[in-house]
Amino acid sequence: MKLLVATNNLHKLEELKPLFSEHELLRPIDLGIHDFNPEENGRTFFENAFIKAEALYHLAGRPVIADDSGLCVEALHGRPGIESARYGSDNGRLLSAAEKNSLLLSELENMKNRHCVFVCCLVLYYGPQRFLCVQETLEGEIGMAPRGDRGFGYDPIVYLPRKAKTVAELSQEEKNRISHRGKAAQKMAAILGITPIEGTV
Repeated sequence: MKLLVATNNLHKLEELKPLFSEHELLRPIDLGIHDFNPEENGRTFFENAFIKAEALYHLAGRPVIADDSGLCVEALHGRPGIESARYGSDNGRLLSAAEKNSLLLSELENMKNRHCVFVCCLVLYYGPQRFLCVQETLEGEIGMAPRGDRGFGYDPIVYLPRKAKTVAELSQEEKNRISHRGKAAQKMAAILGITPIEGTV
């Protein structure tokens, strides 16, 4: 099956490809859709994923998979949450990943509670009134400083005590097994009849 992915983010697409290895994943631009940027005005990860999936389905007329994900920090009452991609933006200018990480670390300065959770919601939209949804998480702690040069986004500042590593220090294979996006994709793939990745619990 060809699955159209509702994202222009190459990092997300590259993470999803090995998890849906039996499908061909396409971006909007692959179908000549150059300006795909729906307004994500939902109040939850599910609502925003659904908005993206539905919008792209109406443009392309084929099954769409959409991801909405973010980092929820307990001491910040769940922020940045669904605003993770736009966290700290000023007059429409989006901060770089390094700038967002620096801002988050500054907000948590001197705070003892550093618990956080990555959330990923995947929606597979077949058509009106016909869709699948999976939501998964990865819990960790906000580190004291960025570490690691793999992954993207908030990965360098999310420390996993059980691994004694940040997410940015994991290999791609490790990340695919335990990350919020990896676990959600594995469950979605299982629903579609794909054999789970070796070593997945």
